[in-house]
Formats: sequence, structure tokens, C-alpha cells
Amino acid sequence: MIDFLFGRTRIKFYAWASLVSQILIVVTGGAVRLTGSGLGCPTWPECEPGSITNVPELGIHGVIEFANRLLTFVLLLIALFTFITVLRLPKNERPGYFWTSLVLGLGIVAQAVIGGITVLTGLNSWIVGAHFIVSGALIAVATVLVWHARNHPFEPVTKSFRAHLKLTFFVGILTVVIGVVVTGSGPHAGDADTPRNGLNSDLLVHVHSYPAYALLALVLIQVFLLTRLKLKVLNSLVLVIAIAAQALVGLVQSWYGLPIALVGLHMLGASVLLSLLTNQLLVYRVSAK
Repeated sequence: MIDFLFGRTRIKFYAWASLVSQILIVVTGGAVRLTGSGLGCPTWPECEPGSITNVPELGIHGVIEFANRLLTFVLLLIALFTFITVLRLPKNERPGYFWTSLVLGLGIVAQAVIGGITVLTGLNSWIVGAHFIVSGALIAVATVLVWHARNHPFEPVTKSFRAHLKLTFFVGILTVVIGVVVTGSGPHAGDADTPRNGLNSDLLVHVHSYPAYALLALVLIQVFLLTRLKLKVLNSLVLVIAIAAQALVGLVQSWYGLPIALVGLHMLGASVLLSLLTNQLLVYRVSAK
């Protein structure tokens, strides 16, 4: 039974489970906010004073918020199983696994604390934004874990191309961060009585679009450079499609008044983009030779 749960063959499964669950909790967290359930459990760590679980009086909002809290324990269990499995590996096989699995576990605990602070501060938009930023960092770490578990060799590239990748990654992160600020100025606060950050939402939407279009241009250039280097372009093409789809969803949601389904899809797209951007840095490396 121990070998079944914590054998080395389980590493790949736990790595993918970590990445999928990290993205899933962003989506379910978005559902909490978009359905106005951010204070469905009005306190923390209890859901209601005197009850760790939601009570019927809290209604559907309490169910939604409590379900999101329960998912945190699923993530923590996956992280624990991953870390135990890594510790059972021979020391020469641990590099690349140890720090990623450890950071994921500690990050989930930190996220639970930030989530508690979010509730206790009445869904302060800046703390809600920080909650997403930490999730984005954990998605990147989980992507590194998956890359090691897949054991794929990297593609050798030039130093200039590597610099281009780093610039692309930076612009991608900037796009997501500005998007978080835009969200904090928009109508979906997680509770009807929660104030927004007070910034001009219409202006921020335009500011958000500039690095997004720059990101698309950079990745298209990347495809061109990879073609000239006669390297595989599949990873970059997938990234182009993801950015284009994300931009389209962003435009449509702004045209139609930010319907919650499209906003949720946009959050999913941002999470996937963070993973794909991280993967780019792992796949293309400057050869040591």
C-alpha cells in the first residue's frame, strides 16, 4: 500500500494533480467572488461563529464559499503526498522535485492564511488580488514540477533567444498583474457591500490591453525565430492560440458588461497562460556546450 501511494511512479501523477488543482482553485475562487459568495462564510477559520462548517442559514453562498475552503485541504493533501513521495526517492533523483514540492505545500498554507485575511478584512480588493498573485506563483511552481516529472530534454537556443523569452515572460506577468488591478476596480467584488479599489476601470482596461498585445507580438516573433533556428514551434504555437483566445474573451466580456461566465473563463485563461509562459522558460535553454 505504501509503495502504491508513494512509489516513484506516482511522481508524474502527483505533479499533474498539483498543477490541475492549483488552476482549479483559481476557478472555484473566482466562482466564489462572481456569485457574491465571498462572505458566504463570514468569519475565519470558522465558517460561522461556533461552526467550522457552513450552516443552512448561510444559504447557497455559504455552500459555495465552504466548498472552496474544502478544496484547499485537497490541495494540501496532494502536496503532502507529493512531498512524501519525493522524500522516498534516492537523493540523486530529488533535485528539481524537493524544493518544488516543499514550496507548493508551504504556499498552500500561506494561501489559506491570505484567504482568512481576505474574509476578515471584508474582501479588500488588494488582498483578493494578492490571493490570485500567490496562486499564479504556485501554478508556475507546479509547472516546474510537471516539467521535471515528464523528464523532457530542453531545446538548445541562443543567448539572444533566451533573452527574448525572459522579456516575453516579464510582459506576460505584467499583463496578468494589471489584469488583477482591473478586476479590483470592476463590479464583481464578491459581496454587494464590498467597496472596489476606486481606480478608473475603463482606463485600466485599455492599459491592460497594451502589454497583452505586446505579449502576442513577442510570441509571434518567437515562432518566427524558432522557425529560423529549425526548432520545434509547437509550444509557442499553443501559447499564441492561448493568448489570442484570452484576448478575445477579454474583449467580448468588456463589450457585454462582464458576464460572470466570461469573467470566470478569463481567469481560467490567465492561469493557463502563466503555466505556458513558465513552460517556455523550461523548454528553451542556452546550451552549456
